[in-house]
Amino acid sequence: MHIRTIAKQTAAALLVAIFMIGGAAQASAKPSNYFGENKTYGISHITRFDMSKIPDQQENERFQVPEFDESTIENLPSAVGKDKDGKEIDLDVWDSWPLQNADGTVADYKEYNIVFALAGDPKIGSDTFIYLFYQKKGDTSIDSWKNAGRVFQPDDHLKANDPILKDQSEEWSGSATLTKDGKVRLFYTNRHPWNPDKNLYGRQTLTTAQINLSQPDADSLKIDGTEDLKSIFDGDGKYYQTVEQGIEAENFSDNHTLRDPHYVEDKGRKYLVFEANTGKKVGYQGEDQFNNRAYYGGGLRYFQKERKALLDRPKKKLASLANGALGIIELNNDYTLKKVMKPLIASNTVTDEIERANVFKMNGKWYLFTDSRGAKMTIDGIGDKDVYMLGYVSNSLTGMYHPLNGSGLVLQMGLDTDDITWTYSHFAVPQKRGNKVVITSYMTNRGTFDDQHSTFAPSFLVKLQGSRSSVVPDSILDQGQLTVDQ
Repeated sequence: MHIRTIAKQTAAALLVAIFMIGGAAQASAKPSNYFGENKTYGISHITRFDMSKIPDQQENERFQVPEFDESTIENLPSAVGKDKDGKEIDLDVWDSWPLQNADGTVADYKEYNIVFALAGDPKIGSDTFIYLFYQKKGDTSIDSWKNAGRVFQPDDHLKANDPILKDQSEEWSGSATLTKDGKVRLFYTNRHPWNPDKNLYGRQTLTTAQINLSQPDADSLKIDGTEDLKSIFDGDGKYYQTVEQGIEAENFSDNHTLRDPHYVEDKGRKYLVFEANTGKKVGYQGEDQFNNRAYYGGGLRYFQKERKALLDRPKKKLASLANGALGIIELNNDYTLKKVMKPLIASNTVTDEIERANVFKMNGKWYLFTDSRGAKMTIDGIGDKDVYMLGYVSNSLTGMYHPLNGSGLVLQMGLDTDDITWTYSHFAVPQKRGNKVVITSYMTNRGTFDDQHSTFAPSFLVKLQGSRSSVVPDSILDQGQLTVDQ
């Protein structure tokens, strides 16, 4: 699919603006007893009614990210790299994910835990690449993590003979699985630069590679290069918005997402679950979505009242563009695209961004998690500082999914971003036994302090019981700790 010229984009944007103004007038003209329509598109929804419960819930200790003692927080000691001039520097380390088995539990790679993480120069926001950290099984302290360095060589994406990879500028987060034959398979997000003059608009593409490792001695792992580096999926326009649709829709104001591939297997089949935005066939963005009761929930009276209020709110424009989704595709055995499937869940009118897709089966139930920021939400009572992990439960991988705790709230964190103990990218790691998950995240916002970098946050436990979850009291673990059942 080709990129239109800037002139055509501008003209298209003007037409869209005219259409949306007309749509807004039409939407506002509906009577107060308007019944709307109820289009579910056969998928689950993060509804406005469910989300409206969160402000009253989030002060409960069941959902609060624990407070951490600032004096105990350490930069990850092994997070050392080089700047653009080759000088050794301490790195920021943020989004991270463990090497997992197909069921989501932490994999044992030759008696090591392995974590992949985004890391980069604290002074350069676009310096975002994947590093590999490893730790002896049984160790938990932050000092026990070693750094094998960058996963990819700077020119690996150029050698891949892949038309999308050739323009890669950053490596964004994903997942990793230990295959049945003992290989390390990485999934990540290839991100293009933002350079409209060269028709580059920050395209995000689900990508994979095999990571080859060796063990030079009993205490170290070494990256021996990669193979089978290739693009998998960057949207189809029908179920998932493409970057082309994103730039046409609102003259660059749309928050297009297609990232964070999370690998999972079910009944021998391979899947990726990922963050995206809905496409044209499953409820697209725009003023029309204000008239769909499926996005509101809570019954007809709630729909009528909330719709009327939404049309008068300052965040109306943001709500018209909000169509975040957690998507799913099936893979062939060689990790190429087999089938594009409908989203597992969507957040139309609520938010455009539900990040870090994470799904696994535990005690007969499928649990689906995502992270999001209050600043990107359109719900009264949710503030810009609020950070959330939301969770949903189903009897099958493909749904229907229902909100945990009646609203979807699993975790809330509301610290200022200039607090050292501010955390984000909360990720649930299932354990091999029981009903508890370890929550990992990173701590300290990038570039806020000279001496304190983004680093592994202390982990903690959350208990899952059917459709309920709760933070386990007094369960703070070491920074970056992955398991409690070794």
